[in-house]
Amino acid sequence: MGLATSDLYRLASDLADEHGAAACDYASRAVMTMEAEGNHDRAQFWFVMLVLLGDVISHRVDPSAHITVH
Repeated sequence: MGLATSDLYRLASDLADEHGAAACDYASRAVMTMEAEGNHDRAQFWFVMLVLLGDVISHRVDPSAHITVH
């Protein structure tokens, strides 16, 4: 079972609230680590989280609003 887009944005928002811009560094390191270990599914998750964190931190998206991804 996957997570809904709104759940992913909420998780990104929580990470950004807790860690600020450092959350992007954590996500970026997770991508590199997971790729190096050959765990591509987890790397893909953290890459998506990195993109969503960028949206949240730069205020391009309001995680509390209804979000639709096309």
